[in-house]
Amino acid sequence: MVDRVKTGIPGMDEILNGGIPRRNVVLLSGGPGTGKSIFSYQYLWNGLRQGEPGVFVALEEHPVQVRINMSQFGWDVREYERQGMFAVVDAFTSGIGEAAKKERYVVTDPEDVGLLVDALKEAIRDVGAKRVAIDSVSTLYLAKPALARRTVMLLKRVLSGLGTTSILVSQVSVTERGFGGPGVEHAADGIIRLDLDEVNGELVRSLIVWKMRGTSHSMRRHPFEITDRGIIVYHDRVVKVGRRYEV
Repeated sequence: MVDRVKTGIPGMDEILNGGIPRRNVVLLSGGPGTGKSIFSYQYLWNGLRQGEPGVFVALEEHPVQVRINMSQFGWDVREYERQGMFAVVDAFTSGIGEAAKKERYVVTDPEDVGLLVDALKEAIRDVGAKRVAIDSVSTLYLAKPALARRTVMLLKRVLSGLGTTSILVSQVSVTERGFGGPGVEHAADGIIRLDLDEVNGELVRSLIVWKMRGTSHSMRRHPFEITDRGIIVYHDRVVKVGRRYEV
């Protein structure tokens, strides 16, 4: 039997035949507006509701804004922070600003992966994290793409070694077919690709699981929506991509 972590995202666990195999490091790849951050928030929140502590690494937004963004979906993590079940690692502000001074886990130089790993380890151990999300890992190697695979492998060793099941958000351009950096697709245990395509004059969101070590999964592209309560994946529907789009 495969030990799985349920994402709790409606429809997603059906696509994964029950959830993400425990300790897997999953690359969540997609272009702007595809819902990557929301997916990672929802994954962490559902873990908290199931009694699984979590850590969020903020590389692209102020931690205060992260909490606001989550609360807009009804996911208020502040009580879980007070209980010692949830932590935000601030890898955005470098400790600059009054709000940043109140953060417990601060990476003073976000470009220093070693400092980031130290703060991440501390946060995971303090809260006993079972789930981690990093948004976005691409920030760590955008200026040095040759380091992409090495960076993901380093994070994988740390995250898997500490027993967490993790989401690494990876940015790609609208037209890019890859997953956010050379070699990262081989370093990650799983890849979930989120897309936003124009179909008959409107934008349609869809996702596909490119790979997931340790489990079989749907090989089809499924539509999903972002609602005021988070993402809903339609696991029983398929988006066909070609000259024509059909949902």
